[in-house]
Amino acid sequence: MDFTALVEWLNSHAYELDSGSIDSGQVLSRLASADVLRIGVSRVWGGHGKTLADAVEALSMVAAHSMEAALVLWGQRALIEYLVHTSNGSLREKLLPSLLDGKLAGTVGFSNAVRFLSGQGPLAMRSKLIRGGWRLNGDLRAVTHLRPRNFVIATAVDSDEGGNAFVVAVPCSCAGLRHSDDLSLAETQLGHLASLNFNDVKVGSEWIVHEDAQRFLRSVRPGLLGLQCGFSMGLAQRALLEVERLQQNRPVLLDALMFQRQRLGQDACELKSGLLDGRFRTDPFPLFKLKIALTQSATDALELERQALQAVSGEGEQSGFLRRWRESNFVATIIPSLAQLSSQLSNDATPEGSAMSGYRQANAGEQSLAE
Repeated sequence: MDFTALVEWLNSHAYELDSGSIDSGQVLSRLASADVLRIGVSRVWGGHGKTLADAVEALSMVAAHSMEAALVLWGQRALIEYLVHTSNGSLREKLLPSLLDGKLAGTVGFSNAVRFLSGQGPLAMRSKLIRGGWRLNGDLRAVTHLRPRNFVIATAVDSDEGGNAFVVAVPCSCAGLRHSDDLSLAETQLGHLASLNFNDVKVGSEWIVHEDAQRFLRSVRPGLLGLQCGFSMGLAQRALLEVERLQQNRPVLLDALMFQRQRLGQDACELKSGLLDGRFRTDPFPLFKLKIALTQSATDALELERQALQAVSGEGEQSGFLRRWRESNFVATIIPSLAQLSSQLSNDATPEGSAMSGYRQANAGEQSLAE
């Protein structure tokens, strides 16, 4: 795994990555060359055999240098996680090698799945049973890592016949699948963000990821949310490193720096521990709280960096800070957003859930768009 070369490339192309002028296919190729896509995947299936916690750490490292690259990594790694848990071994064998080596781009329709699991709305995708498979209709909006060509998306689909919702993979070559122009969100141009329209898209049974969407999505939710936490971890870690560097000769913010670093480390350790022992599968609420806490850590760390820059009149270093500040706003909108998570916690019957109601009300106007 060549992290050094990857970090050097991310740093040397920071402006192009931030502006969206580098195609995500090039980013994906760099991620594949560094072997970060294989972390947390069994060696039996071509991975490096490490843990999901290691995959989160790798994503946070990428996010510390480029949110564009981290979003590409998340989309690719999300579909890989679906295939790690699929009941369809043939589909895994068909898609996983190309996903791991970056020759095929992958992503998942996670936004609608989150709302479906939480009871906040029906699935946007519908299916009609036909000979040999299904016809799919519906829309997925603001999906990350949607390259114009050569991608596969996995999404949960409801049944017009009244059966269980299921999860299906759809290759971009299917007739009737329309790809929108790239979208922007929170003043960013990140991750080939786009929408998909399914108009009588035909898929065969060989593309089924799992026959029971509820069961499957609960099993993969901890991994996908855990990987999302890597966005905030990376932003916070980078901001605190900048504070430390800026304060070398003026330790005015030392106490705040040490407090934030300790809090971030504790939350990151708790996240990794929960992913490893599997407790988030049966009780996702501690994971929701950790995602909120880590997002707040990123915001607080960036505020501390702003203060450090002001203390040393670091006008020449504002560009990197402003990029990370925009990225932190983007991270807060990624579904499940802070407002959605806080709402679910406040609706929970536990005392901890009711304690989140003030945060939910404070963020009631937040828009949540990204898949």
